[in-house]
Amino acid sequence: MPPKLRELIDKLARSGFADCGGKGSHRNFKHPKGVRITISGKAGSDAKPYQEKAVKQALRQVSE
Repeated sequence: MPPKLRELIDKLARSGFADCGGKGSHRNFKHPKGVRITISGKAGSDAKPYQEKAVKQALRQVSE
């Protein structure tokens, strides 16, 4: 079963990403190292594979 978007958002927040708001269902996150990522959809929705991949890539970039 795919994770919920709220779980991906929680992972980003725990890694130091700040929610910079957004328009509609889009939420923009920025890390102090300059990495940016946008997540779209309702928090209770299932995450799409491309969203999971984008979050993993962003987390990998800030851990380097």
